[in-house]
Parts: sequence; C-alpha cells; structure tokens
Amino acid sequence: MTEPLVLGIETSCDETGIGIVRGRTLLSNTIASSMDEHARYGGVVPEVAARAHLEALQPAIERALAEARVRLQDLDAVAVTSGPGLAGALMVGIGAAKGLAVSLGTPLYAVNHLVGHIAADILTPDSVPLEYPTIALLVSGGHTSLLHVRDLTTDVELLGETVDDAAGEAFDKVARILGLPYPGGPEIDRAAAGGDPDAIRFPRGLSRASDLEKHRYDFSFSGLKTAVARWIEREEAAGNPIPVADVAASFREAVVDVLVTKALAACADRGVPRLLLGGGVIANRRLREVALARAAEAGVTVRIPPLSLCTDNGAMIAGLAAELIASGRRPSTLAFGADSTLPVTEIQVAERDGAGGETEVG
Repeated sequence: MTEPLVLGIETSCDETGIGIVRGRTLLSNTIASSMDEHARYGGVVPEVAARAHLEALQPAIERALAEARVRLQDLDAVAVTSGPGLAGALMVGIGAAKGLAVSLGTPLYAVNHLVGHIAADILTPDSVPLEYPTIALLVSGGHTSLLHVRDLTTDVELLGETVDDAAGEAFDKVARILGLPYPGGPEIDRAAAGGDPDAIRFPRGLSRASDLEKHRYDFSFSGLKTAVARWIEREEAAGNPIPVADVAASFREAVVDVLVTKALAACADRGVPRLLLGGGVIANRRLREVALARAAEAGVTVRIPPLSLCTDNGAMIAGLAAELIASGRRPSTLAFGADSTLPVTEIQVAERDGAGGETEVG
C-alpha cells in the first residue's frame, strides 16, 4: 500500500489544529489559536474555546489543503482527537471529522491526544526512527504524564500523571501571582532569564521518600504554587520588594527538577535509555537544557520534536492515524464521542471489528 494521505483534526483545548501527512511526511501543520480570547480571563474558558473552534475549522482546513497542495477528494483517511481534553471543544472537532469522513466516503480514525504527542516525533524530517521501548514525558497546560511506550500503536502504559495542577497550569497561576500576563509559561521564562534559580528553595512535590512509595512517577504542582504565593505574602508583609526574576527562576527550577528527576527515574527503573519530550511546556528552554544535561550524565538519549509539533496540533493526530493504517488497524466506526478522560492505553477508539462492528482497542 502506498503511504496514506491523512488529514488530522485536533480541538482538545484552545488550538484548532489541522494537519496533513503522507505517511511520515509532514505536508501541512496549520494552527489557529484562540489564546488571545482567553487571555482576558487568565485561562482557558471551555465555552469560548468551543466557539472559537467552530469559527476556525473551515478556514484552517482550507489553509492546510492549500499548503499541502491536495484536495479533500485526494484524502485516504480522516483522523480526529477523541480525548482527553475539554468535552465541548472535542465535540466540535469530532463533528467536523465525522461529517468530512461520511461526505467523502473515507475511513475515519478516532485517536488519543496524548499518544498523538508521541507520534509527533515520527514527523521530524531526517531523524532516526523512534526506537522502542521509550519513556515519554508529556508536559502541557492540561496534562503532565509519564509514559512507557513499547509500541506506538499497540502498547502505551501510563506510569504517572499529575494529581492536581498540571505543570502548564502552575506556570499560569504563578505568573498571575507575579502580575505577569497569560499564558504564563513564556512569561515566566522571560522573567526568569535574569534571576537566580537557587535564590529560593521552593518545594518539590511528591519527592519525599514517603511520597515515592505510592507516587514515584506522579506529579503535584498545587503545593508549589501555594508556596510561591505564601513566600510573596510574607515578603510583602515585611515591606520587602519582590524580586520577580529570582522568584520566577526559582519556581521554574523546582518544576524542571521534579519533571526531569521523575522521568530519568523511570528510565533507570525500566532499563530504557531513551526519553521523548513532548507537549507545549517543552518550549521552556530551562526544561530542555536541564533534561539534556542530566540525561547525558545518565546515559539517556533525549528526543525532542520541533517546537511547532510540541504544542497541540493536527499533524500529530494525522501521523498517529497513518501509523495505525500502516500497522493494519481498521478504521473507527461512527459510534464514538468526546471522552474528556480517555485513558492513554486506548490509542484508538471504536475500531471496527471483522464484522463491521465496534471494538474498543487499547
């Protein structure tokens, strides 16, 4: 079979992503973000995100087709994020994908958003193919997950995840405390550039020996956010000026330390000398620097997709579907909906069985 031409739709949060791939070759990665609309609220508002997807989908699809120089009629399959994510936002993309697939008579693949972030790596041009098994650390506004990937299309195990705030949420909340604009990630990064990461020793969540017994691979950033707020309150009460750069750098260092330490612990425990980083927070330069340096010391190879493929995008969804097709997986039925808590073990949902019915496949 020739490499399939797949259009992917990603609407799990505030970015309308349309991607087109031919096998593992990226043809288009079009993203329409509604971030500016959410900035006035200091965070993503689900209803606003869903309406923005409705308005952005058709123009984004048209731009993607033009960039890829293909027509809708040329597509071999349509792929869409079924979950996890914001239910209302997911519904918009799913409705569009089903409509496209039915009208074009093409197969439809409903896939997992988190596994899509891993698939982004295969779209990196001129890269060595991803080796299995690999440990994957996915860090974004809504997710902080540590995965053991034995095979992209059949075997992904959740090792740990956030028990409260995701890392991206913590960045947004601490930025608000410091009076910095939304989104907090890049603002904290900029503010921390002139700060001392060792100026303030903020707590590392779920890192004590007693925590590691039950939560060795889990993450918690809510306590860290609170610690930053309390530290600032004490300084202000004492009449001291707030060293924003030092606070930002010290907070960022605490987050990075926990993320990298737990990821490398998973590599060591599972005997896997490979670590894949994904998700929008990977754009944080300190996280990349520390991960690369500490991994090198531990003999672990680190892979980071291009930053344009780390944020939520439709190309990764199309890429995952192309891999599913190449591995012989059947299309999804139309009997699926938005699943805001879809487990990472369900790589594809509603796969047709041999008789044309539905099976849940993980």
